[in-house]
Amino acid sequence: MSTIRLENLVKKFGDFTALKTMDLEIADGEFMALLGPSGCGKSTTMNMIAGMEEPTSGRILFGDRNMSGVPMGRRGVGFVFQNYAIFTHMTVRQNLSYGPRMHGMPKAEIDRRVGGIAELLQLTGLLDRRADRLSVNILQRVAIGRSAIMEPVIFLLDEPLSNVDAAFRAVMRTELKHLQRQFRQTMVYVTHDQLEAMTMADRIAVMDHGVLQQVGTPIDVYNNPANVFVARFIGAPGMNLLPGRPAESDRGLVIDLGPLGATAPLPERLANALRSHSGEILFGFRPEQATLAGEGRGIAAPVTAVERIGARTIVHLGEGASAIKVVLDNDQPAVFGASAIVTPNMDAVRIFDRATGQAIGGSGNG
Repeated sequence: MSTIRLENLVKKFGDFTALKTMDLEIADGEFMALLGPSGCGKSTTMNMIAGMEEPTSGRILFGDRNMSGVPMGRRGVGFVFQNYAIFTHMTVRQNLSYGPRMHGMPKAEIDRRVGGIAELLQLTGLLDRRADRLSVNILQRVAIGRSAIMEPVIFLLDEPLSNVDAAFRAVMRTELKHLQRQFRQTMVYVTHDQLEAMTMADRIAVMDHGVLQQVGTPIDVYNNPANVFVARFIGAPGMNLLPGRPAESDRGLVIDLGPLGATAPLPERLANALRSHSGEILFGFRPEQATLAGEGRGIAAPVTAVERIGARTIVHLGEGASAIKVVLDNDQPAVFGASAIVTPNMDAVRIFDRATGQAIGGSGNG
């Protein structure tokens, strides 16, 4: 079994707590991304799974086997580091075949595996090239191939694409997912790049300051963030969060946003939750889940900037705590300095407790 279970996992370095009581189960054959900003504890978690670090407390289990005290070399995991770790004086073929040769595999099996992994990672024409004559992009392919060729049931990757160019990252996202499906591995992927996590992972574990914030599928984490951190961190741009207060109107319960005006009536699930909630709230909606007009009823704010990025335009409105971003198709014009009306999709909004940062009112349908 290649299920991974983290139970009450804690890691301290002296007085500093890098990981605070983490519980997480990664299913057999699942692609799990550990996502968060630098210093959130994701690499520390990866290192403990690999056996490079011992937990301060708690347990790591592979299937039903407790990994406490089991050295890295006996855990049966493959590991790819952020900085490629290969032998630059060897050829690509020699690098790929190094692990199988050290394990005493027959030459025919080594040749079969080298040929297969080289074809998968588009290295076939480079097999007899010395590694010190290759680009960083190709070196990272070799590093991935050297670990993958052992066909580990658990494959750990620590920011493997952070040092390569954007075009190569786009290619490798597809190839890594293909690799994982072909070998049916349990893959744990550490990244600070939400695009990598959203496009490759079956589920995402979002982390911040050593605390697991939310675990879910990419679409669920995007549509239904559990708290303000996840709402802001996931999305490009992140979720708009405007301070406000519930107010009754002749149309039903709305959110009074002060000088920005008031929202449309809230969906019943949010209205019911807010009627029993006391305290200030944050009104949240994704920039992609709103429309922009020159007049009408909605959130009024001036256009402060317009970013045209390929097939979409990001319109910035308002300032400070009332700043809003709306993502539009490029055929929808927006004029700097003009007054505009933002109308969020009310079925996709999220409401957060301003004091705790936690979501109120259950899941949206986004």
